[in-house]
Parts: sequence; structure tokens; C-alpha cells
Amino acid sequence: MVRKPMPVRCPACEGPLSVKTLYCEACGTEVSGRFLPNEFALLPKEHLDFLRLFVKTRGNLKEVERILGVSYPTVRARLDALLKALGYEAEEGEDRLQVLEALRRGEISVEEAVARLRGGKS
Repeated sequence: MVRKPMPVRCPACEGPLSVKTLYCEACGTEVSGRFLPNEFALLPKEHLDFLRLFVKTRGNLKEVERILGVSYPTVRARLDALLKALGYEAEEGEDRLQVLEALRRGEISVEEAVARLRGGKS
């Protein structure tokens, strides 16, 4: 039997789905109730794929950068988006540090760093 990912949104109204029955394939036991999926089960495929790669590389963002073929700031942006999707907002000041790190590595110009720091973007 082909297994598909568990849907997390109702196909009719787009409301969140909850789990009502769990089934053991080994012995046939069924457990019924109202169960909430964990936060990882609710992630869109894009975030879940990034999370898998992040764990596979043991959190090495440079390795993630190499495998995906994208820049370090892009990897950091994807990690920040994943953290936000999980409800873990980035700490204040983290963006400033990211801009300074990108400048130190030569990934952005001094002018771009100044613009980002003044505009609050990173």
C-alpha cells in the first residue's frame, strides 16, 4: 500500500484536521479519541524538507548552503521561516547579527549592510 502524508487541512473548508483514530498495523489494535498532531506534522512540505536536511547535516548551515546551492543568507532566511512556522520567533537583535556576519563574510557590501541595519531588514 502506498503511504501518503497525513493531510492537515480539510479539503472542503481548509479548516484544521484532527486525528480521531490510530491503528496498529502489527496487531490491528485501534485507539479512538481526539488527538492533536505535533507541530512538525503541520509543517508544509517545503519547511519539512528543509528541517530534514538541517538535521541530516547536524545543523551545519554551510553544508546546507552547499547542498542546496544557495547563499548563506538564503539558508538563514529559510531557517528563520521554519522557526517562525514552528512558533519560535527569532530573538530581537538576531537580524542585526546576521547582517554583520554576512558583511564579515563578504556576502553583502557595506552600503547594503548599512541600508539593512537602518531599515531593519536583513
